Amino acid sequence: MTDTVLETDGLTKRFGELTAVDDVSLEVEDGEFRSVIGPNGAGKTTTFNLITGALTPTEGSVRFQGKDITSMSPHNRVRRGLGRSFQITNVFGGLTVRENVRIAAQAVHGDDINLGEAMFRDKNSFADINDRTTEVLDQVGLRERSDELAETLAYGDQRRLEIGLVLATDPKLVMLDEPTAGMSSEETESTMELISDVLADQSLMLIEHDIDLVMRVSDRITVLTRGQELATGSPDEIADNEDVRDAYLGGVRE
Repeated sequence: MTDTVLETDGLTKRFGELTAVDDVSLEVEDGEFRSVIGPNGAGKTTTFNLITGALTPTEGSVRFQGKDITSMSPHNRVRRGLGRSFQITNVFGGLTVRENVRIAAQAVHGDDINLGEAMFRDKNSFADINDRTTEVLDQVGLRERSDELAETLAYGDQRRLEIGLVLATDPKLVMLDEPTAGMSSEETESTMELISDVLADQSLMLIEHDIDLVMRVSDRITVLTRGQELATGSPDEIADNEDVRDAYLGGVRE
């Protein structure tokens, strides 16, 4: 039997008179590659924000690995294994590539560090964190650039680094919000190959505009429109769904 890693029940978010997410209930299974698509204003990023704790739902609940996390802080959700990247590159430009990844790794292993001892120890003495940092740099192909400032990386490599920051938190579920936004076709293919390689055994939720790419890589797809779930199914089922075609052809194009 497949385990469920994430469940939302009646997830709703209102901003005054605007209902951005309206009664969304979904389940993501362990090891599943789930994509979330929909026209502009469909509620995709707001749904991600509700799941990760950046926003508080007006109604509904979020369960992660069987535990209700609806009221849990974003930081504690990360420590429980909920990793997330953003639409806009979210790295520390003034720090090196290695320092960026190390901060992310340290964020989830902080309880293992005695703060009193840490004050008098060299930063390179935390072997487990340093080993994890190097491992992640190898995974995302940035080890040779580890001493460069993040702000000097090309855009595609900054997005690659951001995936590394998520990996460094040892996530049980990875949520990627438009990881290929603004990339060339070559950068998009390279990034998706990276995601497929390093996240092959993990549960993954993806917001992505490239429908051809979504159809190629997803196990299941959830389509949102006007804050509501329109359809969920396999790529073939979504491709054959007339309501989905109407939502894209008749709605606002992204």
